[in-house]
Amino acid sequence: MRKGFGSFVALAVLAGGLVVAPVEVASAQSLLDRLFKTPRYQERRRFLQNELKREKARKFARVRVSGPSYYKYKVEKPVWVSFENLADVEPKVIVEGDQENASAPVEPARPLTAFELSRDVLKTYKLKTFREVASVMNPHYLANPSFLWVSDGTVNGRAKKVIATLEQADKYGLSPADYRVRLPDLDGAAANSADPKAQKKALIAFEMELTASALTYVLDAQRGRIDPNRISGYHDLPRNKVDLVGAVRLLASAGRPDAYLEGRHPNSSEFKMFVKTLAKLRAEDAMDDVVHIAPGTFLKPGTTNPEVANVIAAIRKAGSATLMSDHAVFLDAYADDPKYTPEAVALVRGFQREKNLGADGIVGKKTIRALVPLSNSDKIRKLELAMERRRWLPRHLGSRHVIINQPAYTATYNHAGEEPFSMRVVVGKKSNQTSFFHDEIETVEFNPYWGVPRSIIVNEMVPKLYSDPSYLDRLGYEVSTVSGRRVSSSSVNWSAVASKQQSINVRQPPGSRNALGRLKILFPNKHAIYMHDTPAKKLFERETRAFSHGCVRLHDPRGMAAKVLGTTVEYIDSRIAGGRNEADPVDANIPVYVAYFTAWPTDDGGIGYYDDMYDRDLRLTKANEATDAVRQSAG
Repeated sequence: MRKGFGSFVALAVLAGGLVVAPVEVASAQSLLDRLFKTPRYQERRRFLQNELKREKARKFARVRVSGPSYYKYKVEKPVWVSFENLADVEPKVIVEGDQENASAPVEPARPLTAFELSRDVLKTYKLKTFREVASVMNPHYLANPSFLWVSDGTVNGRAKKVIATLEQADKYGLSPADYRVRLPDLDGAAANSADPKAQKKALIAFEMELTASALTYVLDAQRGRIDPNRISGYHDLPRNKVDLVGAVRLLASAGRPDAYLEGRHPNSSEFKMFVKTLAKLRAEDAMDDVVHIAPGTFLKPGTTNPEVANVIAAIRKAGSATLMSDHAVFLDAYADDPKYTPEAVALVRGFQREKNLGADGIVGKKTIRALVPLSNSDKIRKLELAMERRRWLPRHLGSRHVIINQPAYTATYNHAGEEPFSMRVVVGKKSNQTSFFHDEIETVEFNPYWGVPRSIIVNEMVPKLYSDPSYLDRLGYEVSTVSGRRVSSSSVNWSAVASKQQSINVRQPPGSRNALGRLKILFPNKHAIYMHDTPAKKLFERETRAFSHGCVRLHDPRGMAAKVLGTTVEYIDSRIAGGRNEADPVDANIPVYVAYFTAWPTDDGGIGYYDDMYDRDLRLTKANEATDAVRQSAG
């Protein structure tokens, strides 16, 4: 820089007509050195350089790869359907001795059915139902012009049994209002009407409405009322296919159509347990005396908050007799004081010690959860949501399968005839939620590479790489171009990578520091989620374990790998000990369900209830409420 600047000065002086000696040029350079090497100048220069770096870092921070989002739920709406085409059909019955049609094939003589005699009223009849249902009803009644639910001009016994089943839909977590059908008033309005076709209209309307309601029940029982994929991008569940053509045929022929309807629900052990537990909870008295503490309550010693009184009341109910005795003087004198006094803090600390919580006297989410047990109504809501979610999965989960329940932080391998094999897991944090989907396990990989997802490269690595270009090289990551050519991290234009102008692959080689530990269990899916080992073992000791970027970390990965491969842990150890990156295919058909249930059976035969870690209960409840509103408005 000094040489260039000195040359510039010399040239400028020569251009002005003066001859400058080399000694004078050297003096000018010395003067510039003294000017630009001052502490003040250097400090200013460093400030400007750092400010430039900060501005570029802020620019990188604004470039992010975002995850899926939640949607405003769009409800499938019933539509008005006409059955006019059924009214236009005039059945030809060829009888013996019919000279006009003597050349036509002779068919056995039969009287017209009651439905055929009534079908003329369908000319003006319309029904509000779902398109899928209507598309089945029209061809069925065209091919089979007979009443299913009417006999001898009145409602038959089959219909009454079906109506009773529909009225008890809440037994299975469904809403009876969705399937309610009024009995025709044959002795009242229809009988006294001046319209000679009033009774026919009443019976036809009843017939069509009950068939539509029964088929809607079949749809809801087999695939759920809610389309999960309309809730969020975190739901990736193909809706179960429902054979409505077969359903209407069986409703017509079954001696017990009510039993057929009840059999449409999942026939699994967990669903049966949901039904049994739901009935038990509804039969018990509601826990009206549960103390409610306002959501978001946070108490620190020395503060004043009206919720202090509720906290004290909850401790009176949930605390032990020993705790009550130790703090009897304070409790006897307490009179709903909103001040969080030292005496109240001491009581809270005693309660926290009893519940193995941090005895810091601070009342937050964990302490409130221990203070306020779930009421029966809370458990009922969770069970109803669990029943809906179970309908989103296949009817049969498989004789061998793995279910990962995110709110419970557990993964369980199930094999018919064997004890379930369960373990703790770590799942995605709220900003990197684990999706709800199912797939099939294909491979167990030993000593795996970790291919870093683009979201982690852009969101977490690029900002570090700007200030430390050799960051990935120093940590041992392999950086390569799309063609596979290895490059140094310092040679990459990470700004172009962040803006999608350049593609770069980053992976961490196998080893003790590898983020995936010593093995991973793959079920290839578009979410890039799999089960794997982890070097961060301490996280499994925590009660809540939402710390990953979305993948599922296993507490006992070797045990799970042995189960899915049908081998021993010793074999898994030997494969890992080889140190090579290798894989074994999983030959058996083992589905894996990466699921979200805030109520789910436990290994001891009970039902566990879990926190709504991602607020998905709230989202599903809103979808249910929107569905209720649309269906009720449709009548």
